[in-house]
Amino acid sequence: MIAGEGGRIILRSDKETLVIEAWGANSLRVRATQLRDFFDEDLSPLLPPAETKPVIRTDGGAASIANGKLTCEILENGKLRFINQKGEILLEEYSRRRDHDIKTEPVSALDVNSRTYEPIPGTDNYRITVRFEASDGDRIYGMGQYQQPFLDCKGCIFELAHRNSQASVPFMLSSKGYGFLWNNPAIGKASFGKNLTEWISESSKKIDYWITAGNTPAEIAEAYAGVTGTAPMMPDFAMGFWQCKLRYVRQEEILAVAHKYKELNLPISVIVVDYCHWTKHGDWKFDPEYWPDPAGMVKELKDMGIGLMVSVWPTVERDSENYREMLDRGYLVRTEYGRRLGQVGNACFIDVTNPEARSYVWGKIKKNYYDLGIKVFWLDEAEPELEGYEYGNYRYFRGSELEIGNIYPREYARMFRDGMTAEKQENVINLIRCAAPGSQRYGALVWSGDIDSTFASLRSQVAAGLNIGLAGIPWWTTDIGGFHGGNIHDPAYRECFIRWFQSGAFCPVMRLHGGREPWVEGGHQDNEVWSYGEEVLAICRKHLELRESMRPYIKEQMRRAHEKGTPVIRPLFYDFPSDPAAWLIEDQYMFGDKYLVAPVLYENVRERDVYLPEGKWKDIDSGQIYSGGVTIRSEAPLDRIPVYYRQ
Repeated sequence: MIAGEGGRIILRSDKETLVIEAWGANSLRVRATQLRDFFDEDLSPLLPPAETKPVIRTDGGAASIANGKLTCEILENGKLRFINQKGEILLEEYSRRRDHDIKTEPVSALDVNSRTYEPIPGTDNYRITVRFEASDGDRIYGMGQYQQPFLDCKGCIFELAHRNSQASVPFMLSSKGYGFLWNNPAIGKASFGKNLTEWISESSKKIDYWITAGNTPAEIAEAYAGVTGTAPMMPDFAMGFWQCKLRYVRQEEILAVAHKYKELNLPISVIVVDYCHWTKHGDWKFDPEYWPDPAGMVKELKDMGIGLMVSVWPTVERDSENYREMLDRGYLVRTEYGRRLGQVGNACFIDVTNPEARSYVWGKIKKNYYDLGIKVFWLDEAEPELEGYEYGNYRYFRGSELEIGNIYPREYARMFRDGMTAEKQENVINLIRCAAPGSQRYGALVWSGDIDSTFASLRSQVAAGLNIGLAGIPWWTTDIGGFHGGNIHDPAYRECFIRWFQSGAFCPVMRLHGGREPWVEGGHQDNEVWSYGEEVLAICRKHLELRESMRPYIKEQMRRAHEKGTPVIRPLFYDFPSDPAAWLIEDQYMFGDKYLVAPVLYENVRERDVYLPEGKWKDIDSGQIYSGGVTIRSEAPLDRIPVYYRQ
């Protein structure tokens, strides 16, 4: 039975209820369930949409709902087909039916349904699968941050789950002119095969996705931002250079580094106190033996124009001062089987899906950090980093890890944003190791995790940063030089470090970090720009000063990210969608709408090809002007990254 009710279509057939409704400009939301109602709507990142007036038509066993440029046709067999304002098919469900009475598609012995619900015995949940037809020539982007060098996701399989250096943000942007959000926080899988597109949730009560149509990638990205929110306006201090390493152990050490930056007249905006500055995991306070006067340290840094960021982990050790109280109140993540104390020795995780737990932990953070003047935090272990990633063994206040686990990083960011805004702080920003749809509106600056210090890893960061930006997370950064390894005396690694530092100057946030070699006691090797020798220091100085000179320009790009959801770094096709060649370039990107960046991504490379789209382009080093629409050979000596300014 199909009915048009209250601006939406409702289809009831056998065990399934399907609802399709307008949700934002040129957009539709699709939900389906075999239960009596749709539950847990507050888990969704979708914001209430502005009112639209869809056009609904019903005709016997078929129907359609049109909202601006997007129309969904419901065929007589229940199959969905999405078309644009030109009548072109954007996306259609995949089904192969053997019912001879249905004439909308060929009869097939395969008998494959487009939407399937595999019951999980003894629960109200299902293993859910939604299938769509594949499309020749379609290119797919987004999906969050994955450690692979592929910008085009067509042909890829994605685990819909978070891991250290992997952030599942299941929004995809298609070259056919649509965007699609898999609006489900369950652990699952997405496959963009040559023969079939398939979305799977391992444990869920419903199908839920959102789709939009647009003439350009920008129109699609802005529609998505309109329903999931935008980042705050980035504060001015965050647009400069951030100094970090694994790790500063003592208060006098971090102050000495800050003073040396000032003595050398090197730009610096933020310096970072990394993990284990505390007494125990879960105490959330400075160890007074090593940090005797944190308030004085914050003031001394502030007087130098440097902000202090402090690392916070969601881990709670059994011997910490808060463990027993949090355990008794139900503020810790539980396990279905065995010990819950399995992380970093005898520690477990706070349950950020519980609002009372969020309030409790923020109270500790406020007392021991925020009230000392610390206004930016590093939210590490934000996936969280589960022991063995045994997703079926963990349970939260809001449900099992299998069903709702992917909301963890969003709620973690929310805990800090809510606490900080309650203190009247504006434009909240916090560094975090993971993200989910909607994280951007909680001030989440995502970094790409504990990655290797190699050229291969650097190549993967280009795709990771561009795709997470297209998935709605415009604030992104990476550990300049990588995290794991990198001998500061090795000429081969110094080359990798230089190339990473150069591209870092054209990243939404420029941040140096890493655990360098050779190891010293405690594993805290130097990682300041002067640690790599005079030649490297001179190149770093050049790019630090370049970054500083771009601050007004960067501020304008951050304003666009805040107001419209525009990615700060994006593939060339975002700004040049009508240029077919721009869709094929995966090793260049735009930094805002003016700078075309062509990073050097391989060792021993001293020149590279650069594609310039139509227009006039100025080499920022030589000042030479080029006419676009061509590929040029650009010189790339060790002290230069090819960058061209759009006239």
